[in-house]
Amino acid sequence: MKPSLTLSIAYKKLPLAICASLCSSISIAQNDNTVEEMVVTTTRTETPLSQIPNTITLIDQQDLAQQISINNDLSTILGNLVPSFSPSRQKMTSAGESLRGRNPLYMIDGVPQSNPLRDGSRDAHTIDPLMLERVEVIHGANAIHGLGASGGIINLITRRPSDTLRQSLRVESFAQDEDWGESAGFGANYSVSGQANNVDMLASLSWRTSGVYYDANGEVVGVDNTQGDTMDADTLNAFLKLGYNWGQQRLELTVNDYELEGSNDWVSVSGDKTADIPATSEKGQLPGLPATNDVTMISVGYRHENFLGQRVNLQVFDQEFSGTYGGGTFGTFQDPAYGNNIYDQSQNNSNKQGVKLTLSMPQLGDLPFSLAYGADYLNDETYQLLALTGREWVPTTNYDNLALFAQTDYTGIENLTVTVGVRHERSALEVDDFTTLYAYGSQQVNGGEPEFSDTLANVGGTYHLSDEWRVYASYAESFSMPDVGRVLRGINIPGQGVETFLDLKPITTENTELGLEYSSNELSAQLSLYTSDSDFGQRLQADADGIYSVKRERTEIDGIEFRTQWTATEYDVLGLRYAQTDGEYDADGDNRVDTDLGGNNISPDRLNLSWDRQWNQALSSRLQVNVVMDRDFKNSTGIITTEFEGYTTVDLYSEYASDIGTFSLGVQNLTNEDYYTYYAQTVGNDARNFKGIGRSFNLAYALQF
Repeated sequence: MKPSLTLSIAYKKLPLAICASLCSSISIAQNDNTVEEMVVTTTRTETPLSQIPNTITLIDQQDLAQQISINNDLSTILGNLVPSFSPSRQKMTSAGESLRGRNPLYMIDGVPQSNPLRDGSRDAHTIDPLMLERVEVIHGANAIHGLGASGGIINLITRRPSDTLRQSLRVESFAQDEDWGESAGFGANYSVSGQANNVDMLASLSWRTSGVYYDANGEVVGVDNTQGDTMDADTLNAFLKLGYNWGQQRLELTVNDYELEGSNDWVSVSGDKTADIPATSEKGQLPGLPATNDVTMISVGYRHENFLGQRVNLQVFDQEFSGTYGGGTFGTFQDPAYGNNIYDQSQNNSNKQGVKLTLSMPQLGDLPFSLAYGADYLNDETYQLLALTGREWVPTTNYDNLALFAQTDYTGIENLTVTVGVRHERSALEVDDFTTLYAYGSQQVNGGEPEFSDTLANVGGTYHLSDEWRVYASYAESFSMPDVGRVLRGINIPGQGVETFLDLKPITTENTELGLEYSSNELSAQLSLYTSDSDFGQRLQADADGIYSVKRERTEIDGIEFRTQWTATEYDVLGLRYAQTDGEYDADGDNRVDTDLGGNNISPDRLNLSWDRQWNQALSSRLQVNVVMDRDFKNSTGIITTEFEGYTTVDLYSEYASDIGTFSLGVQNLTNEDYYTYYAQTVGNDARNFKGIGRSFNLAYALQF
């Protein structure tokens, strides 16, 4: 595979720093005229960004506010600011949305939201972005938080209580040119926050209802009745954070309850990819249950700033996920015992409990070493039902994981920081005897309790060539399970057993990265090159009904990221972000990659441009351009099997801050670009030949009091 480059952008002018705590906080460190913002993220130690040998992107609250006012879809927000993230599906599902060509691990304040044992691809819809203070993205595979981060980590950091009593109200409406009645949507958010003595609190309630989406030609975009859709849907999110501080200690409770539910009032009408006919929608009532995401997260965190000379962070969490999908008369659902032409729909359920303990010492005695160490425990119980007939599609799978880790930084040589870490994983997968669906031959599969263990290493270094220039390099490994549910449910050969089934073997991904960074008062830039290889990886392949099975194959991915930001004047900031990703897999089993990974895995090359301007004390704006470039996919003989035709969209955001509140206007797809989505062109079938959303408007009013 030919090496390639990826362009990544230093998103903030000020240097950033990463802190390892599992609780939300920001520290400001000042040294002469240099200010470093401390970012709560997943690195698990307090380390300035200038000493981190990885590419990290921070999306702060101001960035979020701008993007939410254009489109509140988290996948769209990530794609606008992290070009190595795949273009959004613009649906309830996030299938095919990868980071550096692999699945990222989504977390809320360090609590995993992804469901790798039966990946239902709903990770991006577990919390309303209005509940967030920032989003922190670690690019590339790592084992910092264990299971599932083969593409990186997307940590959603929730808002913190304010020091004084503060209330906020936000109302918004959004619509499109074609039919304001059908496309209109509305949203409202109320928050109250404050502190009394040693107790602080934040409570927030958010509600949103959306209309249908229209493409640039005024046609209703096809609704995804199977995977679920964010159009013609309602969202309700309740959030609570309570904290108690005493001495150098803090105890914090976080509760997040989120529900996204479709209305089932529109029916998809298939298109024709060959004839260039998009899938559309027409009014109608769908049978069965609506597509929903129902997520409840409870997290308790304890922090001690100085316990026997160490900082202690302890987190205990519970996360319950239920995702219901739309129905159909798919061949997989048919069984003569239940009649003919059976209509059914699936439901994924996952319940995760875990404990994370991190202890850290900024310096070991008088030695130039820092140390962080600890243990993680995770239990994940997952199953998938056919909801209308009560059949078990994926048997109950119980996963137990215990991991011990340690990491040290060496700073004994001027301008050089060397980081070395190790993590030992021990896992057990428990599955009882089960029978597959009739469509797979009603195979009797022997249950079992296979155990896995692996020791993962990471090593990296960063060297400051001068005050403005630094170079960094790293090697890291990640550990994840394949989509166990897809593997088990698709067994169609007699005599298989869980204990010996090779496709259940974990995935180890190796990530190497080399970067160069420049930072001054007016200009910042970062260039990184990376590779991401797995000897026994995972690829999804769809059948005629669009139902995926898992293929275990060698995969190799490489890329370039570049990003730069220039403060052109006192009022103008220009940004550029570029990403190029290439990936191949071993199609013939000879242990050499030979065929391009498809659009379900690899994102197109992307260029994001932005211009932020402060017109006066009250008025500001942002103009952003998202260029998604053409791409061809080839098989092992060099023949093009899939072609993607790129597109360019333009978004506009403007804000006016007045004495009576803040008014904002966001326009998505300002030029009304007509395009098919990346997924539709590279993976979709006639039923999912969806066009992108045409020009849309979002008007919002926010007041703090």
